Amino acid sequence: MDWAQSWKTTLFLMLADVPVHLRPLVASISLDGTSATTLIVDSNTGEPLARPYLYNESCPDALPEVKSIAPVNHTVCSVTSTLCKLVSWWNNDKSDKKSTILLHQADWLLWLLHGQLGVSDYNNALKVGYDPELDSYPPWLLSQPYSQLLPLIKAPGTSIGHLKGDVRAQFGFSEDCIVCTGTTDSIAAFLAARATKPGKAVTSLGSTLAIKLLSTTRIEDARYGVYSHRLDDKWLVGGASNTGGAVLKEIFTDEQLEKLSAHIDPMQASPLDYYPLKSVGERFPVADPNMEPRLHPRPESDVEYLHGILESIARIEAKAYILLKDLGATQVDEVFTAGGGAKNDQWTKIRERVLGLPVSRAAQTEAAYGAALLALKGDQQK
Repeated sequence: MDWAQSWKTTLFLMLADVPVHLRPLVASISLDGTSATTLIVDSNTGEPLARPYLYNESCPDALPEVKSIAPVNHTVCSVTSTLCKLVSWWNNDKSDKKSTILLHQADWLLWLLHGQLGVSDYNNALKVGYDPELDSYPPWLLSQPYSQLLPLIKAPGTSIGHLKGDVRAQFGFSEDCIVCTGTTDSIAAFLAARATKPGKAVTSLGSTLAIKLLSTTRIEDARYGVYSHRLDDKWLVGGASNTGGAVLKEIFTDEQLEKLSAHIDPMQASPLDYYPLKSVGERFPVADPNMEPRLHPRPESDVEYLHGILESIARIEAKAYILLKDLGATQVDEVFTAGGGAKNDQWTKIRERVLGLPVSRAAQTEAAYGAALLALKGDQQK
């Protein structure tokens, strides 16, 4: 699978989907990408020099080296961190490294639109070691030989430049249309929900389960896969589990999920205790690369089986919020839901019971809406 080419193709198909009569009215573009999905590209041509490292890929070979340079329990001290991927590539790739640069998925796709290679944002750069509190790369990182690959960092939703002329001409966008720095998928989902007060949280139930809690306190602890993203003068505390919708879709079709869910009594606790994962390894609320999926025993009833899986994912979510409180984050008092799982009303009621909190579907559940808000922010700063 050529991931980079598939992303590029998808991006341009989406531009082509914008109605022709609206294209001249588009003032600003931004996008979100999966956190820690990493590309090493040629700094002259922008072409990937190796296959992309996906968000959930582990690079255990690099972890001892990363731990030897980073502060204890830093966000980068995880086998799936961007920095571990960079170090692994640096140590194993024998090619000339002089004309190379690291980009995240969102950075590379935005580069296709603005043409200024080597720009990222402080949300995507967190897992490569960027310090959003100091607004700079730390000295322990800059002293490493591979620091030459690190991109220039701007705040999310900052104008980088105008849309490239060839893209503008191809699709009929305005000459004034700008391209802005992006963010990660879970932060975009949080922005879409417009949860603006400390204590408000967004759980994204997409292919994985990601939670973000708006806190006045910054929390970092790689032992539990917990990290904080900067959001203006507050902190988005949380992490991403490998459980979520991808596991459900391996077992049930969308039609089955809808029909079976309708027969679940969400007020009744399921006695089944699972840890639903697609493959070995968990990131949050337990950072354990060796954790095995647990989806047995399977009862005869598919309704009971689905109930058990949905409830087990809700328990993982509850454990995550309890952990954040124990580590010193602002206590959660309300949860908004984004992603495909937000559509499942029975699951929402199960989660409300398990969490013991008000849970509702966010008014806007698509991360793309959050990316559009960043584009609006960039346009307003012009």
